[in-house]
Amino acid sequence: MHTTKNSLPLKTRDSMVRLLNDRLADALDLYHQSKQAHWNVKGPQFQMLHGLFDDLASHALEHADDLAERAVALGGVAEGRVAPVAARTSMPAYPGDAATGAAHLAAIAAGLASFGAKVRDAIDVAAKDGDAGTSDLFTGISRAVDKDLWMVEAHG
Repeated sequence: MHTTKNSLPLKTRDSMVRLLNDRLADALDLYHQSKQAHWNVKGPQFQMLHGLFDDLASHALEHADDLAERAVALGGVAEGRVAPVAARTSMPAYPGDAATGAAHLAAIAAGLASFGAKVRDAIDVAAKDGDAGTSDLFTGISRAVDKDLWMVEAHG
């Protein structure tokens, strides 16, 4: 941990940095899954889904940036390197054979639902540990992910 004048106890900051990095790995995985769908979707809904998946990737990258910056603000290190992220992610694996709009929508919906559930758990963990700022960050991400999931499921 880096030296900071942040008034949260070191133990709290340390546990929050671990939690933030766990969700950072998931957000980066979600970003790559969304780009996988964006690049590979085929079918009559191509144009609409191509744009939707790109928007979702942008949202995931924004979440990743917010999570990483919070970890560093607490005195930690944001872990965004590919190998550690791959080892740390808890996201369901994206199917390599997805091609149709329906297959990509199903896979992206599963990923968003998984990420959303873990973010909601993180809200409670951060609040219980006394870090209202991190809890609030997770609350905002939760609302955004729920909206993205709604948009994806509206196509099904």
